[in-house]
Amino acid sequence: MKKYILFVLLALCSLNGFAQSSMTDTQVMDFVQKEHKKGTPQAQIVTKLMQSGVDISQIRRVRNIYEKMQKGNAAFGAAKEGTTTDRSRTNNGQTSPTSAPGKSKRQIADATLDDYNNNEQEINRYSEGRISANRSWTNTYDENDGEYLKMQAEMNDWMPQDTAAMYENLLKQLSRNRKKVWGRDIFNNKSLSFEPNMNMALPRNYRIGPGDAVFIDVYGASQKSYQTTVAPDGYITLEGFGPVQVSGLTVGQANNRIREKIGKRFSSSNIRLSVGQTHTIMVNVVGEVKTPGTYTLSAFATVFNALYMAGGIGDLGTLRNIKVYRGGTLITTVDVYDFLRRGHLSGNVRLADNDVIVVGPYEMLAQISGKVKRPMFYEMKRGESLGTLIGYAGGFAGDAYTRSVRVRRKTGRQYSIFNVNEFDMRNFRVADEDSISVDSVIPRYENMVEIKGAVFRPGMYEVGGRINSVRGLIEAADGLTEVAFAPHAVLHRKKADRTLEVISVDVDGILTGRVADIPIQNEDVLFIPTRTDAQEQRTITIHGEVLYPGIYQYADNESLEDFILQAGGLKQSASTVRVDVSRRITNPQALTPDSIIARTYSFSLRDGFVIDGAPGFVLEPYDEVYVRKSPGTTNQQNVSIDGEVVFAGNYTLTSRKMRLSDIYKAAGGATELGYIKGARLERRPTPSERIRMENAYKMQLDQQRKNMMDLAIRTKDAGVLQAIEQNNKKVEEKFKVPDVYPVGIELDKAIANPGSDADIVLREGDRIIIPQYNGTVKINGAVMFPNSVGYVEGKSVAYYIDQAGGFASDAKKSNTYILYMNGMLAKVGHNAKVRPGCEIIVPTKIQSKMSLAETLSVGSSAASIAAVIATIANLMK
Repeated sequence: MKKYILFVLLALCSLNGFAQSSMTDTQVMDFVQKEHKKGTPQAQIVTKLMQSGVDISQIRRVRNIYEKMQKGNAAFGAAKEGTTTDRSRTNNGQTSPTSAPGKSKRQIADATLDDYNNNEQEINRYSEGRISANRSWTNTYDENDGEYLKMQAEMNDWMPQDTAAMYENLLKQLSRNRKKVWGRDIFNNKSLSFEPNMNMALPRNYRIGPGDAVFIDVYGASQKSYQTTVAPDGYITLEGFGPVQVSGLTVGQANNRIREKIGKRFSSSNIRLSVGQTHTIMVNVVGEVKTPGTYTLSAFATVFNALYMAGGIGDLGTLRNIKVYRGGTLITTVDVYDFLRRGHLSGNVRLADNDVIVVGPYEMLAQISGKVKRPMFYEMKRGESLGTLIGYAGGFAGDAYTRSVRVRRKTGRQYSIFNVNEFDMRNFRVADEDSISVDSVIPRYENMVEIKGAVFRPGMYEVGGRINSVRGLIEAADGLTEVAFAPHAVLHRKKADRTLEVISVDVDGILTGRVADIPIQNEDVLFIPTRTDAQEQRTITIHGEVLYPGIYQYADNESLEDFILQAGGLKQSASTVRVDVSRRITNPQALTPDSIIARTYSFSLRDGFVIDGAPGFVLEPYDEVYVRKSPGTTNQQNVSIDGEVVFAGNYTLTSRKMRLSDIYKAAGGATELGYIKGARLERRPTPSERIRMENAYKMQLDQQRKNMMDLAIRTKDAGVLQAIEQNNKKVEEKFKVPDVYPVGIELDKAIANPGSDADIVLREGDRIIIPQYNGTVKINGAVMFPNSVGYVEGKSVAYYIDQAGGFASDAKKSNTYILYMNGMLAKVGHNAKVRPGCEIIVPTKIQSKMSLAETLSVGSSAASIAAVIATIANLMK
């Protein structure tokens, strides 16, 4: 509910302005709550409020009140329900977004959302032309207005779940195109509210006024306490003594008057008057502030605190010449920059009742950009210099060019450029709309050379002294490293036109004196390569049955045995009778490709040493070694047999030709309850089988989609197609090949004839299940009553169909088939016999008046749709 109300209020805040509201703040809040409870759409609530004349400042005020109420702010409650009498001064009518004590009911400024007023072009891009020149509401919006709905939709897009984050994001968007003036946001900072210290001692010149909580303590011979509040007429009432006029008196004066009034009764006692909660004052803030108006503030409030309450300085307001009037007389002028630069608070005086703070428009704005510490706009006074502006900007940045700055100035109909040198900056006067730019130093060097590559201390060096030649530069870099390729180095030099030229350097010759030394110039770069830089990276590779196959860096004089040890040694499965080395053939002088592209060397090993092959064989760069897997090494392969056998469990294949009958015998045969003819086999797909199955399933899915589309077109039923297409992506994501698939077997024949075709060869992962005897037969499909009945030996399929009530009218009798327990299928009429535990399935035929081709197409589509819908239903569970 809270976020809903805040969002409706925020939507209203996004409009320019409206006619004078005829609703109070409480009525606005109650209206939003009631309409929300009635289910009124947000757009209609906003429209109704706008038509009632609710303006933007009132919406901000109500939103702020609502937030305070939601946080349970006690101070606000006290201000609303009546002031409590307390010796502390916390409940004083002073308000800030951070501490949030009670605030004036007339005006509650919101420092957070007031920035909306500062960029009307951004906020009101959908309401242009709908606000009259005097900012009154022309009442042309309605809930069906296209631009209005577009604006509402955009605000909904802006609205994140976290309300505070929403406000922050909006403010960031609105502030992008605003001029950032130094100091202008000081009164919008939640952490800097300029609240007066309510616990400090009362100033000696503080004068008691209506609303002050007065405490009178009598102590000594008599003990008595009075607590009261100064009435609007300036009197306090003391029980037994009547009214006493204290308004306008200082605390000392009031204490003397009370002593005169009650001193006769308490002649032997001391009397002390103190003030607890102080009264509030009414201060008018006008001019270029975010929310001008009359504010109820603490009696200790200062100018800065009043400006904070007014939402801060507007885009046109001055920070340098804020005036405070008391009784029509100017009492002080405030320059915020004095506070920002020096911490001076001389103009930030304590306000009195009915003071008027006038914030006029700024006199001059100047922008400074480039290499200063705070590049932005600054408000300047007449006569202030460029040097003063640079001081406001924090001074030059470290990489600034300080000898001269550039000033662009409006001079009549056009602009002029002034280049001000460092000696004239204190005398050059800044004008309104001046744009000052401070350049950076030129990214060049006056006395730098650089050395890179194979030296001990590469880097930049100062030209001059002993560093004036290649030899001197190398010596300054502590000489060449051991891997330096000294015969040939490269010196990059910039010519007068800044283009590069390359000079070849014989470093070895220069260091030995065989070649004349080369002088170096500013910005020369000397690169000394390493030997590896001068040649291709040399590697050797090993594949196969070693612990760490891969690519290794080549080392001179490395033998085959050394390389195998470097790769972790041979695995147990490695073949020692054949290790191959492949060597590339290179011929830099060849003009045509050669038919022979590599040469292979074969070796035999024993105990890690070569015993057969080329003697003294040494590896060369880019050789590739292949350690083969021994054909006599095979990992254990397991199968399992479960169900009604004597010793169920896993068994290891002892031969590549181990068959069904072998595992059956190893398991001790079937138990008395085992039904051998119903035994079945589950097999894991190999990687190649899995690929074929995936391709087949994908083809089947594509065909099903095509059939569904054809069916939807023929039947003009797009609902099926739409539903299936919506789930296609989910089906494809969850679609996977099964981990096992059934293999139809006849275990009884395999046992009777070991080694026959029925006695199939097993492979790793096979699982044989021997079930219990099942003395029933299931009848399913297009029959009158699908049923399971007892098995009767010798009875035909017709007998069991009759047990299910006979064929249904849509039965396709000729396609009836039998599914046996062992996974095999048989079509009725082809010597198919009924066996215990089998299932008789009668397919359904399609009744249609279509052509034969159409019947086949629709029949295929219907079957495909049923299959896919069933699949989707299972996947979506």
